[in-house]
Amino acid sequence: MSHVIVADLGYGDSGKGTVVDWLCSPLGGGPDRFRTVVRFNGGAQAGHNVVTADGRHHTFAQFGSGSFTPGVRTHLSRFVLVDPLALAAEAAHLDSVGVPDALERLTVDRDALLATPYHQAANRVRELARGRDRHGSCGMGIGETVRYALDHADAPRVADCAAPRTLARSLRRLRDRLADELGPLGGPEVADLCGAYRAFAERVPLVDAGYLGRVLRAGPAVFEGAQGVLLDEWRGFHPYTTWSTTTFANAETLLAEAGQAAIRLGVVRCYLTRHGPGPFVTEDPTLEFPEPHNRHGTWQGAFRTGHPDAVALRYAVEVAGGVDAVALTHLDAAAQHPLRVCRAYQADGQRLSRIIPGPERDLGWQEELTTTLLSARPVYDDPGRDWPGIFEEVLSAPVVLRSYGPTVAGKRGQVSEKPTGRQAGLHGRGAGGRRPRTPRWRSSSTAPPGSGGAPGAADGRVGGTRGHLADQLPDPAHAVGGRLGVVAELLGHPGGAAAHAELLHGQADGLGHRVAGGRVRSLQPRREQRRATRVNHVQPGHSKTSAFPSPDPWGGPLIRWRSGTG
Repeated sequence: MSHVIVADLGYGDSGKGTVVDWLCSPLGGGPDRFRTVVRFNGGAQAGHNVVTADGRHHTFAQFGSGSFTPGVRTHLSRFVLVDPLALAAEAAHLDSVGVPDALERLTVDRDALLATPYHQAANRVRELARGRDRHGSCGMGIGETVRYALDHADAPRVADCAAPRTLARSLRRLRDRLADELGPLGGPEVADLCGAYRAFAERVPLVDAGYLGRVLRAGPAVFEGAQGVLLDEWRGFHPYTTWSTTTFANAETLLAEAGQAAIRLGVVRCYLTRHGPGPFVTEDPTLEFPEPHNRHGTWQGAFRTGHPDAVALRYAVEVAGGVDAVALTHLDAAAQHPLRVCRAYQADGQRLSRIIPGPERDLGWQEELTTTLLSARPVYDDPGRDWPGIFEEVLSAPVVLRSYGPTVAGKRGQVSEKPTGRQAGLHGRGAGGRRPRTPRWRSSSTAPPGSGGAPGAADGRVGGTRGHLADQLPDPAHAVGGRLGVVAELLGHPGGAAAHAELLHGQADGLGHRVAGGRVRSLQPRREQRRATRVNHVQPGHSKTSAFPSPDPWGGPLIRWRSGTG
């Protein structure tokens, strides 16, 4: 059986978690099912919902979404922004729903960046400062972790958790540098964080770069992506994007290092959704789909719904380098609602049917696309009801998995042993590579009305997950004044992965007033200047040394790494 990379072709929330759950289950993978899930981007802000046949539910953030199947392991690669406190909270919730050994099945790459409460506070301050121009951040510090690492080679990494002195120095520098820029951020003491992170390092194996290669050569693995291609750091519609690579690229880098290859499985709903602000040409507020696990988020903003957008989805496939196969989800919901397919846009008096990828890492190009998309209007046709056939035509790839419900029993299909659907000219760097400076929008009257056209057709061309779990938790600013002790109360709370994020809500809100008064510097994104190198190319700035274990200053009930109770 081949390795499989699971990536969302939309704005996220398409059902990656339920697809990975199916792949790792006996019904989906059979006797040779996948036994390892590799996370290859994002961090604790991810939210992949999985529901079991007996009604248990978990929103997977850092653990792999196959964890309900006994024996399935999770590996956090170097491309993940690792948050040990969120891992503890998520493990506690998994324990409460019948997965007591999640931590025993976890390994973490030592070179992964460490996401801390200081990053979260700075993230929230910057987002508050944008006012009505907020980008829709999850408020978990993911972008801030990347931003800091691009500016500072000595950014905290997972390996530091096993070296208390090195960790303490890097955390103090982080806290002080952010305070110099943004003002005092409050939050936990460095010594307290060091104790928790040291306990994490004692409980969870921190592995070297060669570990994953050995795992991949031993058997098939699922690579589980986070967010969606239309939110990609370089190919999404800037500035309403995430700070990580959401295409297949990171996974294929890891596979190539091990001399392996994989099937590219793109996941898409029968309709589109988007969480928070940003372009969404086919948004339709009159569509009312049941969303038991997605809602308005304090930080992300509204959960939005719209019709299928063939223009945007073809763009996603193109910049991702093509797909071999498609997993089509939410077919049960689509059968109960009237949906249309957008085959083109109307913008600036022109009919446009293709978004032209710009030069690589050109955020100016992406921002101009955003400006035009915000004013574009959809041109619809009535496609009929054969949704698998429609999406096969739009994406030029076979639909190999059809999902009619949230559980494994609602899935129909099989992932092929060999890639069959990737478009010629779209794999590798082909269509997503560097292009000459051409207009982002071009028009022509040669294509018939309603024709979507394959990439390259002569028709007109166009030349950032849910109501986050953090929003379900009590505000610590009112509960305990933002003190660390609130984490002990939240570890068993069904909020799970994002519990600790609310620790600094009160501090961030307070800093918002200072932002409005003009006292906070450099609040706007600096990706144009700072992101000449992606986070996956940021190298550790210094060697890590081992040190003797330090006692857990929180005495066990806060994070029970040593006791084995999650």
